[in-house]
Amino acid sequence: METPAWSFVPPLLLLACATLVAALLGAAHRLGLFYQLLHKVDKASTRHGGENVAAVLRAHGVRFLFTLVGGHISPLLVACEKLGIRVVDTRHEVTAVFAADAVARLTGTVGVAAVTAGPGLTNTVTAVKNAQIAQSPVLLLGGAAGTLLQKRGALQAIDQLSLFRPLCKFSASVRRVRDIVPTLRAAIAAAQSGTPGPVFVELPIDVLYPYFMVQKEMVPAKPPKGLVAWGVSWYLENHLANLFAGAWEPQPEGPLPLDIPQASPQQVQRCVEILSRAKRPLLVLGSQALLPPTPADKLRAAVETLGVPCFLGGMARGLLGRNHPLHIRQNRGAALKKADVVILAGIVCDFRLSYGRVLSRSSKIIIANRNREEMLLNSDIFWKPREAVQGDVGSFVLKLVGGLQGQTWAPDWVEELREADRRKEQAFREKAAMAVAQHLNPVRVLQLVDEALPDNSILVVDGGDFVGTAAHLVQPRGPLRWLDPGAFGTLGVGAGFALGAKLCRPDAEVWCLFGDGAFGYSLIEFDTFVRHKVPVVALIGNDAGWTQISREQVPSLGSNVACGLAYTDYHKAAMGLGARGLLLSRDHEEQVASVLRDAQEQCRDGHPVVVNILIGRTDFRDGSIAV
Repeated sequence: METPAWSFVPPLLLLACATLVAALLGAAHRLGLFYQLLHKVDKASTRHGGENVAAVLRAHGVRFLFTLVGGHISPLLVACEKLGIRVVDTRHEVTAVFAADAVARLTGTVGVAAVTAGPGLTNTVTAVKNAQIAQSPVLLLGGAAGTLLQKRGALQAIDQLSLFRPLCKFSASVRRVRDIVPTLRAAIAAAQSGTPGPVFVELPIDVLYPYFMVQKEMVPAKPPKGLVAWGVSWYLENHLANLFAGAWEPQPEGPLPLDIPQASPQQVQRCVEILSRAKRPLLVLGSQALLPPTPADKLRAAVETLGVPCFLGGMARGLLGRNHPLHIRQNRGAALKKADVVILAGIVCDFRLSYGRVLSRSSKIIIANRNREEMLLNSDIFWKPREAVQGDVGSFVLKLVGGLQGQTWAPDWVEELREADRRKEQAFREKAAMAVAQHLNPVRVLQLVDEALPDNSILVVDGGDFVGTAAHLVQPRGPLRWLDPGAFGTLGVGAGFALGAKLCRPDAEVWCLFGDGAFGYSLIEFDTFVRHKVPVVALIGNDAGWTQISREQVPSLGSNVACGLAYTDYHKAAMGLGARGLLLSRDHEEQVASVLRDAQEQCRDGHPVVVNILIGRTDFRDGSIAV
């Protein structure tokens, strides 16, 4: 515990206490007792605030709590374990939040991480910002110094709320035990309402520990002598009483109603009319389309009924399965230029759509998004929407299909786009057949990975050049089976995403595609996978460098400075952590498929596996940009 709180009472209070007259001693004493009785403080109880936290999480269906342990938060970890919530401790706090993010994306409910105060929380900032930009409903619980010791130099005490307010939809500090339940319920509802996003709740140490422990640290053990000392003691006793007053009174613990915006019937009807007159319509679906309340199977059926060719991005990847005739995978920019009506459903005009410049000015643009500001991004410069619909994307697509009543479009438009796909894929096959200067051709390796993926696989991708190549070649087998960082482009998400994914979907094979640079962030978490018996397959595209950066840096600036790595034995490092390790290089080129099968078998036997794939460099992604 921390330095006793009574030594930090404000000087003005001491002065006020010094002016009290002896005649008021008895009355003040009785007032303190009355205050405690009024608020029902049970001094004998061994219960603690961590139990209230755990009760709310259980009532919201939370199954996993990701953490890195710290004394500030121990009570809530112990309470969660007692209530059957699985506590999974990682080797870095950022991994805990990435794992919670993956749970949020795959389940559609809130993902939860708890970390200790100060550096424990600052270590999570990148993951929280990534969740904000990816619109993931993550609840971050943070420990804090005691309520009386904040701003007085206590251990790990910083202004945590100011740090997280710009990153979170909801930020609050709990100041009394009885406020834990309503604060958490409000935070969880905020995380999932409107545009989803992360929320932060600070839990000072004295609202989490039992009364007797807090009293021992806060109130002097010996009876006070003198007027000032008595006044200080009286103040602390009443602060303690207020801290625990009503702590164990029954309160509703379950979910609050969510606020999910919906498109108006008038907007839907206008969009139906626009689309009904289209000759070359195009649908672009993003992650928001997979948010609750629309199930993925209903969204897929609606897209198939609509019959409009579509591009899929983010969590919508895999919505139509593999090789669906409506799913167009290549040449998105050219297709957008040719379309006469474009529906951007959960997709925004940021850098991924060249800020809107990729859209044709002659196209009628319908855009649907829960967030109005994001929906209209760059519309004042490069593009203009014909109809901007602020509402839930999945529900909007279902209503759009209902309004069109089975209308169909000429098949020649879809066939034109599919023919362009076939030409591009033939070029990929030619790239895969080319020899590279050393080791394996990454294009061919990724084609073999795509052939080896089972139908129940989930793909986690974390890297630059190797992952950028994979995005063109490796197809997720179904909806909610592709996890990438999102628009923030964060490296280091791999281990956390894989951890959350495998726990959510224990029957799925979780395959992580890493660049060798990105894998450096995740290596130590193979200790986590081993300790918690979480088997995943990690494939490292090891080209001994930060290739996505060097592709531009070397030709434009003439130097490879800071871009070089080594052909490190990552598989051996993983073996040192208790995982299984395999190596693929030029000497094993004919054995790629068999090594991948070996990795699968070892994973099915319960072992996390790292396959270190030594690859050469190709011109597959020449012209791609890293900024």
